[in-house]
Amino acid sequence: MEQETQRGASKSRRAETILVVAAHPDDEVLGCGGTMARHAEAGDDVHLLILGEGVTARDIRRDVAGRQRDLQRLNRAVETAADLLGVVKVHRASFPDNRFDSVDLLDVIKAVEQVFELVKPQRVYTHHAGDLNVDHRITHQAVVTAARPVPGGDVASVLAFEVPSSTDWQGAGSHVPFVPQVYVEITHTLKRKLKALAVYRSEMRPFPHARSLRALEALARVRGATVGVQAAEAFVLVRDVVHE
Repeated sequence: MEQETQRGASKSRRAETILVVAAHPDDEVLGCGGTMARHAEAGDDVHLLILGEGVTARDIRRDVAGRQRDLQRLNRAVETAADLLGVVKVHRASFPDNRFDSVDLLDVIKAVEQVFELVKPQRVYTHHAGDLNVDHRITHQAVVTAARPVPGGDVASVLAFEVPSSTDWQGAGSHVPFVPQVYVEITHTLKRKLKALAVYRSEMRPFPHARSLRALEALARVRGATVGVQAAEAFVLVRDVVHE
């Protein structure tokens, strides 16, 4: 009888629309790639919004043609990683890499709001407010603003993920600490996360860099062990509204 009840509950679960808002290509996989794959496997529609172009802050000696090749390569990686994780659609803006603070905040908010209006997500994942990277912090602020809980709004849950080499590199006392309250088990989707990360060859680094495959798997194992599972991703809960 108990098993039948559980099956019935599983069948009655309503699919959700999920939106991941990331500042740069690869942030989405670093922060919640396993969770994205888990949502997709559960039948949820997973959308991805990448706000930054992700290239122009790099080697200033590169010529225009070289940067264009880098951008095309990175865009292909975004699509390949999204396919691996079960993303329905990738949405894009083209804000300057590591220069979001040179753009009016309202413009970033409007870019997020446009996708909110199009997708109408119930659950949103984005960057943590205390990250070292300025683009991450502005992305968080734009998402929280766009997801403000007005009457009739679609967004019920907003969660902030960690990005190794940004969340963990901020100086003590100079930021909002990342103290997770929500853990999502990714035991069965960790391999897909790591496979998606491997697609971003230009973004990954050799161990012991925090953004190496070995370090990222270790982080997933530690987050999992924190809550008694094999692997997990951790999140700070920004808001969760339970409707009638």
